[in-house]
Amino acid sequence: MTLRLMTYNVHRCVGGDRKLDVERVAEVIAAERPDVVALQELDVRRARTNSVDQAHRLAELLKMTFHFHPAMAVEEELYGDAILTALPERMVKTGPLPFYRGVPGLEPRGALWITVDVGGVPVQIINTHLGLVPQEQKRQAAALLGEAWMASDAWQAPGILLGDFNASPYSATYRMLRAALRDAQSPQAGWSRPATATFPSSFPFMRIDHVFLTKGLQTLSVSSPYDARARVASDHLPLVVDLAITAAGARAGPAAAASDAPDPA
Repeated sequence: MTLRLMTYNVHRCVGGDRKLDVERVAEVIAAERPDVVALQELDVRRARTNSVDQAHRLAELLKMTFHFHPAMAVEEELYGDAILTALPERMVKTGPLPFYRGVPGLEPRGALWITVDVGGVPVQIINTHLGLVPQEQKRQAAALLGEAWMASDAWQAPGILLGDFNASPYSATYRMLRAALRDAQSPQAGWSRPATATFPSSFPFMRIDHVFLTKGLQTLSVSSPYDARARVASDHLPLVVDLAITAAGARAGPAAAASDAPDPA
């Protein structure tokens, strides 16, 4: 069984040309035909983006169901992340991540967790968007690895943590997550080709959008569209990962998820 994932920071559907275009973002996503889409930086009923519910509109255009978590709310205006899919799914939880008060003006951050059914196998998926400050990122990553999220009994392999982590592979935050999970773009996940960068979209050289895996999953392919539409639709390119499901039902807490060897096919 296989699963095609996309993680995509859509920059509130405002492109590099400063044009608000939800339909263009939907076209970028649809061209890749993902089974599950993890989106970050969505506006819902915000005046700055014409009061459109972007999560609902994208799901409608893509003919998918969706779950949205507002990391930030100002009265009726919301801003946050979503997971879209056409697979059978159920919500597990949403919630905030630790807020770092050492730097004024930082945005609140959160995560959402759903289970999707892939040919009878439940797959756990958490989408998140971490903060900009390293100290903040490390606290948020620790929370995701903790008992409220991936160390809970509900987190069973196969499981996927993905999103915009604002953290390169050289960062302490990435190393923390990589110690507990496998980067989909690594030999440990079965991927031996050079990693794909997604930011900035006009000339991608930074790898801050990631897909992390528990055991029971292997990477089959990694790609990122670089056509004219994708380069302008957002300040990030989408990251698309095809996975093979190799095992299911195992305990998948951080201690059990890390492995230096790929799973057998």
